[in-house]
Amino acid sequence: MTGPLVDPEAVPAWLQPLVKISGEVGADAFSRFSVPRDATYRSASVLMLFGEGPQGPDVLLQRRADTLGSHAGQVSFPGGGAEPEDGGPVGTALREAEEETGVEPSGVLPVAVFPELFVPVSSFAVTPVLAYWRTPSPVHAVDPGETAAVARVPIAELADPANRFQVTREGYDWKGPAFDVGGMFVWGFTGGLLAMTLSLGGWERDWDHGDVRELDVALAEHQARVDGRQVPEKE
Repeated sequence: MTGPLVDPEAVPAWLQPLVKISGEVGADAFSRFSVPRDATYRSASVLMLFGEGPQGPDVLLQRRADTLGSHAGQVSFPGGGAEPEDGGPVGTALREAEEETGVEPSGVLPVAVFPELFVPVSSFAVTPVLAYWRTPSPVHAVDPGETAAVARVPIAELADPANRFQVTREGYDWKGPAFDVGGMFVWGFTGGLLAMTLSLGGWERDWDHGDVRELDVALAEHQARVDGRQVPEKE
């Protein structure tokens, strides 16, 4: 079941558009990959947790450890594979968020469920769960072997055109949105989900869709800035 879990009036005005539209959009609004009818996959959920911080509305993101065998170093929403005892996508999203970031589930109000999305590279069918962080709790990388960093990223910074561009990868017929913000480089599944969320939530600002960068180069430049290094120019 997708759509609102609460009356939209139960959340701040800035989050209400996302709650209202959650029951009206299909999977194709977020991704070109819908779950294949005959595919073998594992169910998963991610928690799209929005709160109100010092810089206004923000969202909780994490960077996966560089040592992981799958999606190493990538930025994502807290989440993971479903377990039988979860009782559904909401339970999965809350459990995974607590295990990965230490967020206290009692302070989180799940407000909507978006359509299930297919991630071909990992064969996961992922359900995004939208939530409001009504009572924020401290967060951190609970297991450094899995999570390298956790951050509350302001929506205003994500929507800033200076922090947005598109990435492509040599040898792949693919191009997707990316963000370089708060010391995190967001692309792939999470980048696409964030981009559509900004649009549906009414937060998107005009940005340069023609700014397309090669992924590996953009990642190297980002890491160099984080480390305070200079990246040699390509010959």
